[in-house]
Amino acid sequence: MRHPASRRSFISAGSLGFLGLSLRNSLAADAVNPNPKAKSVILFWLEGGPSHIDTWDPKSNSNFKPISTNVPGIRVSELLPKMAKRMDKFALVRSMHTRGTDHPQATHYAITGHEINPAMQFPSVGSIVTKELGPRNAVPAHILVPKWDRTRQYEEYFRAAFLGGDYDPMCIPDPAKPGFQVTDLSLPKTISQASVDSRSAFLKAVDRRYRELNDTADHTNMDAFTAQAMKMITTPAVRDAFDLAKESDKMKERYGKDSIGQSCLLARRLVEAGSRFVTAAGYHGTSWDTHSDNDKGHRDRLAPTLDRTLTALVEDLEERGLLESTLVIAMGEFGRTPHINPALGRDHWPNCWSLALAGGGIKPGQAIGKSDERGANVIDRVVTMGDLFATIYHALGIDWKKEYMSPIGRPIKIANSLDDRTGSPVMELLG
Repeated sequence: MRHPASRRSFISAGSLGFLGLSLRNSLAADAVNPNPKAKSVILFWLEGGPSHIDTWDPKSNSNFKPISTNVPGIRVSELLPKMAKRMDKFALVRSMHTRGTDHPQATHYAITGHEINPAMQFPSVGSIVTKELGPRNAVPAHILVPKWDRTRQYEEYFRAAFLGGDYDPMCIPDPAKPGFQVTDLSLPKTISQASVDSRSAFLKAVDRRYRELNDTADHTNMDAFTAQAMKMITTPAVRDAFDLAKESDKMKERYGKDSIGQSCLLARRLVEAGSRFVTAAGYHGTSWDTHSDNDKGHRDRLAPTLDRTLTALVEDLEERGLLESTLVIAMGEFGRTPHINPALGRDHWPNCWSLALAGGGIKPGQAIGKSDERGANVIDRVVTMGDLFATIYHALGIDWKKEYMSPIGRPIKIANSLDDRTGSPVMELLG
């Protein structure tokens, strides 16, 4: 059957232009970014899964009205007025399609790109970024703030798995709690730097003799941990990075003095000092898990803190000249159902959901993808977790097609997509 387009129309300038654009995008997606703008990532983790219908992709089946933004054609929920005024700094993806209908499955998938497998553990995206880029200065490269309490079982999903402990996140306490400090970042007053240097030399001598008698592979990790610990203890800039007392009360208020705001404020301080990947996990428990009273939860607790803190973070990064080098991602593990349940809540929904990005070379002022009229399914430009990871890696100058060999001899894609395919960067986001 002959295509309805004629040969003449096919070779017209317009068609060639379209083909040229498609070819350009394809070639761009196949190339490692030689001049990456992004140097670090802040993941603003919205645990529990926000309702995309009531936030970034407003629909008629939401009880909240859509409002215009400062970007013509893009509207968000009335619950996000601050973000609406700064939409020119953000990009939205409204066509995420992932796996996992419960929190453990979905969190694991969102953070590693792989489904849970009892035979092995997979490294997190933060650990992969840390491994590929390496540390900067003496600041820990990978950080999770705050560390999770015992009711949250997902911290292991943010770890490095078979990549090794060097790439695990440093988990630190809640910076919003009174008396917050990261212990063991300074020397006791009774010990001088000269004394540390002398003791370090003695330790090396003893350790060298011990290795001659009993050489094991475990020493490799011990070397790295010891070196990192010594750097952190003896470098004032590291202590300063964790010291929120150096921030004005006005700045703390701007972010919010709760765990949500202070986690993001500390994340900004840490990437400014040199950290590569910081997860700001200030939403405790399954905060966004609105199986009941969805509207009340989003209106009274959740959307206002998201609107306040995400906007403050992006504005603050821009004011400090850090936005272009810092990729900000705000997301949970899935969205919420298009229908309201008998408890006036919305349930888990990985079929179609939204997230927001800013900085790090991301082209702002746009919404990628489209959902149907109820926000139930993607109808244009499906974006998988592998595609998102590939976009992150491309922005950072990492080869997104890379694979790691696992301990069981299985190659693991660092941008794993649905059906064990390699994801592709969303080039529209990268300009």
